Amino acid sequence: MTRNSSIAILGGNGALGSAIATALLARGVVEAGALWISSRSGTAGPLTGTGVRTTSQAQEAACACGTVILAVPPAQAGALGIAAADALVISVMAGVPRSRLAALAGAGRVVRAMSSPAAATHRAFSPWFAPDLGAADKARTDRILSACGLADEVTEEAHIDLFTGITGPIPGFVAYLAQCFADHATARGVAPDVANRAARQLFLASGEALAASDLPPAAHVQAMIDYAGTTAAGLRAMQASPLAAAIAEGVEAAVARAQQMGRG
Repeated sequence: MTRNSSIAILGGNGALGSAIATALLARGVVEAGALWISSRSGTAGPLTGTGVRTTSQAQEAACACGTVILAVPPAQAGALGIAAADALVISVMAGVPRSRLAALAGAGRVVRAMSSPAAATHRAFSPWFAPDLGAADKARTDRILSACGLADEVTEEAHIDLFTGITGPIPGFVAYLAQCFADHATARGVAPDVANRAARQLFLASGEALAASDLPPAAHVQAMIDYAGTTAAGLRAMQASPLAAAIAEGVEAAVARAQQMGRG
């Protein structure tokens, strides 16, 4: 075990930090003894008993590890108070710009990324931005974030802000759409428990079908329209409605809120 192979997760007992830690351990990216969890309580939370190292001192964890993942709530970013000049710093804090991250962590090798608690089951999408990193740092970043699910390097920092408005809120957006369908069925006389079971199962099947296909969502939509059945009738009505604009408005509202939280 060397310092370069060790990873510290600041805020590692929170929902996002512990999900990333779970993914890294499960995929063998880091051994338990080389994974540091830093939290205000000094406990490992969901990772208690796994053999990870814990501390309440963020600087202790930062000094011990070659890679430091910042997973504290963005509102607490200003209180990080660490110096990690010789570490690779990967932030998954919503809305905190890369320039501020470098100052907060006292670091020169900084990655701005986004992920979600779905990392625990390797189902997160984690975009990242770090155009000036060397090849070795980029490979390490990709390996860490790919353990959480799918990861992609993006070419503009603004894309991270956009994905912040998509990555976190999409489960809520999907839940709202499911609610709308369930509410409609209930209003037509279907028992609420049946409507809710149907919505959950149908959204599960639809998500799995999209994930298993290499085709973009638009291709699936067009194929259903071309079939000219009941789905096509519903889709044409939705395309003629303000639904797409309302979804875009929701995404932009989430982006604006993330930027507000991250800029302190």
